[in-house]
Amino acid sequence: MNRPVGGTVIDHIGELVTHGEQGVLHDAALVLDGDLIAWVGPSAEAPPTDRRVDVEGRAVIPGFVDSHAHLVFAGDRTAEFEARMKGESYASGGIRTTVAATRGASDETLERGVARLVAEMQRQGTTSLEIKSGYGLCVETEARSLAIARRFTDDTTFLGAHVVPSGADPTAYVDLVTGAMLEAAAPHARWIDAFCEQGAFDADQARTVLEAGRAAGLRGRLHANQLTYGPGVELACELDLVAVDHCTFLSDADVDALAASGTIATLLPGVEFSTRQPWPDARRLLDAGVTVALASDCNPGSSFTSSVPFCIALAVRDMGMTPAEALWAATAGGARALERNDVGVLTVGARADFVILDAPSHVHLSYRPGVPLVAQTWVGGLVVHDAGLKIR
Repeated sequence: MNRPVGGTVIDHIGELVTHGEQGVLHDAALVLDGDLIAWVGPSAEAPPTDRRVDVEGRAVIPGFVDSHAHLVFAGDRTAEFEARMKGESYASGGIRTTVAATRGASDETLERGVARLVAEMQRQGTTSLEIKSGYGLCVETEARSLAIARRFTDDTTFLGAHVVPSGADPTAYVDLVTGAMLEAAAPHARWIDAFCEQGAFDADQARTVLEAGRAAGLRGRLHANQLTYGPGVELACELDLVAVDHCTFLSDADVDALAASGTIATLLPGVEFSTRQPWPDARRLLDAGVTVALASDCNPGSSFTSSVPFCIALAVRDMGMTPAEALWAATAGGARALERNDVGVLTVGARADFVILDAPSHVHLSYRPGVPLVAQTWVGGLVVHDAGLKIR
């Protein structure tokens, strides 16, 4: 191999998880050329470069790809969480509390909030993410929420069909979402989403929203089967959506539909932790041949965590996943849920997004839950978070 111009070698990697043909390597190295990975292999065979970073036997993994997050909001729902911990069940109506605060917030306030959460995510190893709207529920605030989100990621999702605003007629609101709101939101969005759930939108309404989004050039995804059994998962498979998220309550027909389709089941264990609902059965899905992703669902109501490592630990302990399966779901799986092939893997030509763990193995993510193991986070070949462990 020719010497990469301005290249950097990440050397003496104790365990390198590539999620590519090379699998897991030991005593390995990565060579970066600008924002891309130029070489992967044993440390002893690494080509010469301008710069060397010795990680001293630490593990290196792909950066987490958080494919489901609601970061554009204002206000606080601490009281709702506290009440729920006293035994009150979660209801989708809580979203309306955030809507009122978000509508009243300035663009500057909303952008500061997103920036704070994105930085928080990067400190925990997230290098790519999706951001939804859904706390505006009016033309102006949905459009400006997406414009703000677009400053942080290209994977922005129009979720005007989150819930029906207080006092609105459901049919008239669906008309608004698929009309003026979609027209204002589409220039700032890559995806369209809906909450197909009891207390939100039924299957016919969700179908109408998703088909309108498709006609406007947006790819589809869906919230479904979070609170109870319902038609959402089968609808997602029927419409060939990229991903259907939550998947907590699944019938045998739902699992069969997912297995027969290309639709990815994105599991969001932070929700179950925060709401005390049953855990999604990841083992059932994996054994049926379903592709599974893991994401944080960071939002102020039902899952106010930005930590993918925490979600990995929950998935391993309570959802039947192995540490390797959970890591794949939170990296390569999340990338597939966003139709990305340049992230979530550490292979030649992929973006140089990776995490150096202050641990010898990725298993420590679930073996040592709650411990801040991210030593450095790299995005596009640059360090965006450094825990100060003097890796150089």
